[in-house]
Amino acid sequence: MTADPRMPEGYEISADPARIDAGKVHRWLSTDAYWALGRSRGTQDRAIAGSLNFGVYDTVTGDQVAYARVITDRATFAWLCDVYVDPAVRGKGLGTAMVTAVREEVRDHGVRRVLLATHDAHEVYAPLGFRPLERPDQWMALIFEQS
Repeated sequence: MTADPRMPEGYEISADPARIDAGKVHRWLSTDAYWALGRSRGTQDRAIAGSLNFGVYDTVTGDQVAYARVITDRATFAWLCDVYVDPAVRGKGLGTAMVTAVREEVRDHGVRRVLLATHDAHEVYAPLGFRPLERPDQWMALIFEQS
């Protein structure tokens, strides 16, 4: 999955787990993503290992410039999380292209529902088809407090 016509020129997306720069992803998320501040490297590595991962890469240098993770059974359900674009390349449409590619990949598996949580990026996801839950009263969460 490296050729994607929606990806801006000079960048490619890949779901190859061997290409993920786990150290960079951990640094991005644990220091700059409000939802993962302070996340340990061990936790991040386990999250990567148990998920479908997507990276966006500079085609000249090979450097990873964006990341998204999907927790899925690859049949009925997916949770999109840890979407992050390096600040140095924001504004080029990489995040939108990446989430579009993720959406198409999980759709190809037959997944009918993809959830995500966002505090401040509704305007990024809405044009891609994401919308608030129609019946939030039907959803519940079990949250374990971290020590």
